Amino acid sequence: MKFRHIATCALLGALVGGTASADENGCATLASATHSATPQAFQVRDGEPVDLISGMKTVHGKLLVFGENGMFRAYWQPENSAEKYVLANAGEDAVRLVSTPPQGSPATHGEPGTTLGPLRVLSCPTL
Repeated sequence: MKFRHIATCALLGALVGGTASADENGCATLASATHSATPQAFQVRDGEPVDLISGMKTVHGKLLVFGENGMFRAYWQPENSAEKYVLANAGEDAVRLVSTPPQGSPATHGEPGTTLGPLRVLSCPTL
């Protein structure tokens, strides 16, 4: 099963409104929490360690995955924070991080388990 859009463009448009003109190069990268010098891919599964890398700053975090009616939504949660950011699809290999409460039920058994990334982040939260 191929992992589809993490969130719909309609959801993105409703949540971020007129901020669609963010830098296409991105403000950060979401990548596996490894000690590699180059960003690495990660699996979309609950609890997966994923870092937000921006310049010389790295914010450690993890993925939270919720499912509903066969559709999965991935959220990134910074370490030591209650805030959750949905990974809203922003094109090929790019997402926007949008602060929003999770929808659906927590995914189980490593679902969906698809490999992604590294992903360019086109809208970065202030951390």
